[in-house]
Amino acid sequence: MRIGNQYHLMAGNRDLYIDLLLFHRRLRSLVAIELKIGEFEAEYSGKMQLYLTALDDQVKLPDENPSVGIIICKSKDKTYVEYALKNINMPIGVATYQLRNTLPEEMKEMLPEPEEIVKRLKLFEKP
Repeated sequence: MRIGNQYHLMAGNRDLYIDLLLFHRRLRSLVAIELKIGEFEAEYSGKMQLYLTALDDQVKLPDENPSVGIIICKSKDKTYVEYALKNINMPIGVATYQLRNTLPEEMKEMLPEPEEIVKRLKLFEKP
């Protein structure tokens, strides 16, 4: 379930914004997703750990499991990622993405036609 994007939290007097916050029903956990346009950097794991700690302290309900973090980057060095996450006790994963000019065939049937997307977006336009 999508909770929000650019989800706002406070850590002391500092504003935090999680790119995308979801709730996974089967895991019964909040899932924080950070989107990065470049290669994975070690400091991303520290920032994610801050987000997960704040979520567990401020947002998570008592009957829910600890929050989970996913960092999505353009690329990653597996060994570098393992070293960056090795001593972190919170569940954080790192994934990569690929940009394409065309939509894969198996995904085309999962999405509405472009005309339908335009029609739906017009519902959000202010008069």
